[in-house]
Amino acid sequence: MSDSRPDLSHADPLSIAVLCHTGAGGSGVVATELGLLMASLGHAVHFVGGQVPFRLSRRCAVHGPYFHQIGSFAYALFEQPYPELSAANTLSEVILEQGVQLTHAHYAIPHATAALHAYAITGRAPVMTTLHGTDVTLVGAEPAFYHTTRHAIMQSHHVTAVSQFLAEQTREVFDTDREIEVIYNFVDPERFRPVDNPQLRARFAREDEALLVHVSNFRPVKRVQDVIQTFAGVLSERPARLLMIGDGPDRAPALELAQRLGVADRVNFLGSFPDVETVLGLSDLFLLPSSKESFGLSALEAMSCQVPVVAARAGGIPEVVVDGVTGRLADVGDVDGLTQAALDVLDRRAEMGRAARERAIAHFHPGIVAPQYLAAYQRTLEQWQN
Repeated sequence: MSDSRPDLSHADPLSIAVLCHTGAGGSGVVATELGLLMASLGHAVHFVGGQVPFRLSRRCAVHGPYFHQIGSFAYALFEQPYPELSAANTLSEVILEQGVQLTHAHYAIPHATAALHAYAITGRAPVMTTLHGTDVTLVGAEPAFYHTTRHAIMQSHHVTAVSQFLAEQTREVFDTDREIEVIYNFVDPERFRPVDNPQLRARFAREDEALLVHVSNFRPVKRVQDVIQTFAGVLSERPARLLMIGDGPDRAPALELAQRLGVADRVNFLGSFPDVETVLGLSDLFLLPSSKESFGLSALEAMSCQVPVVAARAGGIPEVVVDGVTGRLADVGDVDGLTQAALDVLDRRAEMGRAARERAIAHFHPGIVAPQYLAAYQRTLEQWQN
C-alpha cells in the first residue's frame, strides 16, 4: 500500500461543500487534505471560508478544490460580527449555484451550525459533521455554547468523530446516545516518509546527537514545558538536540524554562515551519505530552516518517500509538516517566520506527480512510432522500 491515492474510480462523482477552520490546526489540516483527496478522485469539492485554508494555498487546480470567500458586512445595529450568518449565506449561494449535494462541516460550531442554517434556507445539502476534539471537550463543554453545540450535533444528518475516545466523550458531555461513527484521521505515507539526507540533518544535530522534535500550537493543553523538561532529562544522559515547531502563547514560557535549565543552546525554536514533513523525516523521536488529544495527528505524521513517539496517555493517543511497539506512553505530567520512556525508545529507535511506519500505513492510509468517508457521504444522502 505504498500508493497514497486509493482506487475509488467506481464511485459516482459527488458535489461536496466543506466548512472548516482555515489555520494550521489539526481539524483544518484533516479537512483540507480530505478535500484535496476527494477532488483528486473526481469529486467536486467547494471550500467555503473567510480565507483560503492553510494547506489549500497554491494547491487548487482546474479540477478543484474550489474556494468561495465568505463576505463580510458591517452594520451599525450589530454590536459584533456574526460570522455564522455570513457563512450560512455564502454556503447557501454555493449550494444553489453549484448544485452541492452534501455539506461536510468539520467542527460543531460555528461550522455545523452554519451548515444547518444553510440547509434550512435551501432545503438541500444535508449536513455531515465531523467532530475533532476541542469542539466537544473545550468549546462544547463551555456553558455559553453547550446548547448550541448539542443542537448542532443532534440535528446533523450524520456525525463522525476522529477517535473512539471522542465519540464516547461526546455522548457523555452531551448526555446523548446518538450514533457517532468513528473514522480515524489519515496520513499520506508518500509525503510523510523517512528522509535520508545527512547533510541536511547536520544543520540541526551532529551525527552522535539524538534529534528530538515537537510540533504543536503551543497552547497550555500541549504542555510544552513538559517537552523542555523531558528533553533536559534526556540531555543529562546522552547528547541530543530538540526542535520546537509551531507557535502560540506558551512559546515564551518554554524558552524561559529552557534558559533556566541551561539547555537553551540545544533547543531550536523554528516557529511555524512550513516543511514539517522533512524535519520529521530527519528526526529520531517525537514528543507529545499533551493533557488532551482527541487523536494526535502530529504523532501519526511522525509515525509515518518512521519516527517513534513518546506521548502522554491521554484521550485518543492510545488508539494511535501502541505502547512498547511504536513508542511509549506515560501519565500526563509525569516528566520522569516521559524522560525514561524517551531514553528507552532512543535505544530501540530503529525497531520502533519501522513498527511506527508500518502501523501508519496499515491502519491510517488514505486508501483505508477515504472509502469510509465516501460511504458515510452516500449513507447520509440515502437516509436524507428516504
